[in-house]
Order: sequence, then structure tokens, then C-alpha cells
Amino acid sequence: MIIKGKELLHGLTVVAVWGAIALGGCSSSSRVEESANEAEDAVALAAQEVQVVTTFLPITQFTKAVAGDRAEVIQLLPTNVGPHDYQAKPADVQAIAKADVLVKNGLEMEVFLDDLIDNAGNSDLVEIDSSKGVATISNEGHDEDHHDEGHHDENHHDEDHHDEDHHDEGHHDEGHHDEDHHDEGHHDDHHDEGHHDEDHHDEDHHDEGHHDEGHHHHGEFNPHIWLDPKRAIQQVENIRDGLIAVDPEGRAEYTANAAAYINSLQALDAEIAKRLAPYQGKTFVGYHDFAPYFADSYNIEAEFLVDVPEENPSPEDVRRVIEVVKATNLKTLLTEPQVGANILAAIAGDLNIKVSTFDPLETGVSNATEPQYYLNIMRQNAENLEEAFGGSVQSGLLEKQNLPLLVSKIQNPFIQNPKSIIPTQFATYKH
Repeated sequence: MIIKGKELLHGLTVVAVWGAIALGGCSSSSRVEESANEAEDAVALAAQEVQVVTTFLPITQFTKAVAGDRAEVIQLLPTNVGPHDYQAKPADVQAIAKADVLVKNGLEMEVFLDDLIDNAGNSDLVEIDSSKGVATISNEGHDEDHHDEGHHDENHHDEDHHDEDHHDEGHHDEGHHDEDHHDEGHHDDHHDEGHHDEDHHDEDHHDEGHHDEGHHHHGEFNPHIWLDPKRAIQQVENIRDGLIAVDPEGRAEYTANAAAYINSLQALDAEIAKRLAPYQGKTFVGYHDFAPYFADSYNIEAEFLVDVPEENPSPEDVRRVIEVVKATNLKTLLTEPQVGANILAAIAGDLNIKVSTFDPLETGVSNATEPQYYLNIMRQNAENLEEAFGGSVQSGLLEKQNLPLLVSKIQNPFIQNPKSIIPTQFATYKH
């Protein structure tokens, strides 16, 4: 374990001892020794608390579940800001500079981290990549793969951080995430998933007011592994093993905490599977491409309007979703609480169907970092999806908007931001 501020802690011991002496000349030497021992115990306890920085909500939830009271867990991003919209601040560099451990989702979800880590200059920092060994789904055609390539092995991600054999069934090799394997042209084909017609998503169709510059496009693999409770279990196990490697004296506590949360995740998985079993093979439409792992786990199909939440839908995106709705006889579209309903509400209004929500847990309220929050939201997501497949009313507050007019305005090159045509009370805000 890496201990920071040893000089300060030593100073606290000295102050405590002299304070005991100053209580009076009549104090016995045993009182002085007792006070000194208590101070040293306090110092030892403070030194045991590992300083952990996490990136965003699900990673914080999982890390807190494992760490319990043994480590101090600080989330880098504000709870109402997702990794797609994050802007680094000097305080974030300082947080990483002081940390013992950095826990991330991986799979290029946190593309901002490399610069932060370089600027922090913390050579002792240990990174825990929670996606290690998780079966991934490619963004190109949504093919399933296993995530075993090496990544961040230099200096701070040695194999012995993850050498426990609990997950070595053929897909947990040493290392993962080779930094080279994510750069093979994935920024040009981010909408070429196999369930879309190629001519709907050529690169140039996003030049119609889409503002592609600066978009957080996903890498080679879809990163939303946390939305499948089965894969979330693997993430929890990776976090457990990483913390044990940094703080071996906490093995028993980390192991017990992880086991308890894994039991909760297994119960959640069983509950969702039972709830969605009657709808296997059915299709739902979400706002952005967050659902391939969830869909894969429960044998349903997921379509989406845009690749990432801050992306403006094109007319082709809107037409494609309409085609999916008509082909599958969908009765409900699923937006996200962080982005509002706007264009999905317009589509739903034009087609006389409903709008519900599926929360991808990238952002949340102030207490959303608690482990139970993940379980609660995932249950709610499953309930909303069940009702969506059954056509239940989910929202009576969404304003019906004229879809042909909406599409025509999206096509208008003088409209710089298609979102601006939505009434203010329904406008998208970034998350």
C-alpha cells in the first residue's frame, strides 16, 4: 500500500505526545505512554485508508460497494456530468496526484484520462481497469469479442494486481486494452452497426448540422458493460482484486464486501431475466447506443437514435427509427432522463405511440454514487422496459410535435442546432 503524508502523520504523533505532557507535571509517565500509543494507533488507522479516485457513477458505485469503510472513494466527475461531456479542471489533476488508486470503466469510455494522468505526475498511481476480461461487443456490427489485449501495464498495472483465479475461464489473460487496438479507423464508422443499412450511416450524412467536431465517439468496443448485471459482476471482481493488490491487509474486508454486492447483482440479474423472459426477441429503441450488453444478456434487440448523447440526430436517424417502429410494431420509445425527450417525443407523437425512460446511469442526482442506487435504477429500467413492450402509459407530459416539420427543420442548413426548435421546456440539456 502507498502511504501519503507520512511527515504530517508523524507530526500529529509528536503533538499528541507533547499535549499529554502539558496536561500537568503530576501526570504519570504511563499516561504519557498511553496517549502516545493512542496517537500512534490513530496515525496507523489513517495510513490504512487507501485514497481511491473513480471516474463516473457506475464505477463509483461498484468501488464503494467493495471498499466499504476501508478506503476513501472520490468521484472525479460531478454526478450530473457524464464522461461524454466532461471537461477537466486543475482540481481533478490534483486529485489524481494525491490518489493511490484510479478505478475506471475502460473500453475508451474515459478518453480524457491519459492527459490527466500525465499531468498529475503520480508515478505510484495504480490503475484498475474494471473491463479486464469482460466479453465485449464491437461497435462495428455489434459482434461479441473478449477484451484480453494488454493495456496500461507499464509501471502501475502489473499482472499480480489481477492474478486471482476466480475469473480465468479462458478469457482473462494478463493485461488487456492494448492502446493500439482502439485506433483503427473507428471514428469514421461509428454508425455502421450491422443492424443499420450502410447507406443510412455513411460518414457524410452527419455533415447536415451535426457538429461532429469534438464528439466523444465510442472506440472499437461499446463501453456500456455496466448495464449488464452479469458483466457488472466481473467489474466488481476486478475492482476487488485491484484493491487487494494495493492493500493486501484489507483482503478479508474487500472480499466480504464484494461477495455481498455480487449476491445483490445476481439477484438483480435473475429478477430482470424473469421480468423480460416473455419479450425475448423483441426490439426497443433508446436515445443513444448504450444498450447492446443489456440486450445481449436478456435476448432482446436494441436500436438507437444517435451514437452518443450530445449528438444531434440527422433526418436519416429519424427516418431509420420510424422504420424500426413500423417494422416491429413498437408502442413505446425509451429516452434518457438526462437528455429529455425532444425528438423521440416528436417521433412518438407523430406515430401515436408513447415515450418512457431507460437510465444508462452515466449521470444522476447527488446521492447517486451509493451502491444501492445502481440496483434501484436497473430495476426501474427493467420495469419501464416491460411496460414499454406491453404498451403501458409511461408519460402524459410529453408534447406532441409535428414530425414532418421537425425533419424539415433539421434539414435546414440555417438551423445550427436542431435542438433549438424544441420548446424550451422540453429542450435537451447535456449530461
